[in-house]
Amino acid sequence: MAYFATVFRLWYKTEIKKMKLIQTINELRAELDVLRREGKTIGLVPTMGALHAGHASLVKRAVAENDVVVVSDFVNPTQFNDKNDLLKYPRTLDADCKLLEACGAAFVFAPSVEEIYPEPDTRQFSYAPLDTVMEGKYRPGHFNGVCQIVSKLFLIVEPTRAYFGEKDFQQLAIIREMVRKYPFNLEIVGCPIVRESDGLALSSRNARLSAEQRVQALQISKALFASCEYAKTHSLAETKLYVEECIAKAEGLRLEYFEIVDGTTLQTVTDWNDSTYIVGCITAFCGEVRLIDNIKYKE
Repeated sequence: MAYFATVFRLWYKTEIKKMKLIQTINELRAELDVLRREGKTIGLVPTMGALHAGHASLVKRAVAENDVVVVSDFVNPTQFNDKNDLLKYPRTLDADCKLLEACGAAFVFAPSVEEIYPEPDTRQFSYAPLDTVMEGKYRPGHFNGVCQIVSKLFLIVEPTRAYFGEKDFQQLAIIREMVRKYPFNLEIVGCPIVRESDGLALSSRNARLSAEQRVQALQISKALFASCEYAKTHSLAETKLYVEECIAKAEGLRLEYFEIVDGTTLQTVTDWNDSTYIVGCITAFCGEVRLIDNIKYKE
């Protein structure tokens, strides 16, 4: 009997590696209900598609830490405050599925907008002051849309753990706060930024950069890395000004903001001794492409 049980488990693991593309909530829930009854842990990696090696690192970690992994591939309209940005956002589902299958994901959830939002989502999420600074200031409504879709995915999937990249540093902090305040029974796992070999933070938006802009965009991470060394012998205000001047001098870049904040509260700090966890968060435009990045000064 033990032999047959072992054979069944081996067969099951082989079968689950044959990734399934699912487009409806009911079908995904039916699949996961069976697995949950069998005691399987479920990892969720929410994405908007246009996947790259950064996403792959999240999925691989989720696969290593859970029995089954679900990856959502959905461009969420409610988090875009710029309709042109929504229209131009890359959509590469076929390529995404190939990457996810190679990473070991069990399910790709790629629903239509109508499946997720059969009627307008009027829920309002407010986590001030976390969501009123930086991205919250410059992209009104963005984090409400993020919380709408992420909370829906949590309710649909009911994951054991959910994985998010630290490149979207403010988003990660807000999702942690949402989980604390909402009755979600799951663990939020933050994963380090993945960069190109030259330091550029991986982003789906990088696909919109021309070859020349790709070189220009590299000045963002170069400024951040250089500022870490600069900060060792300069004040926080001087370091902030240093990064701002680096971007101002860089061809093709336009700074939207650079803030040095407490890594937990996201509130600005004015002295290196103000906190034991200090992060620099930046957003800059390279042409029409809006890019974000961050660097940890103290942790």
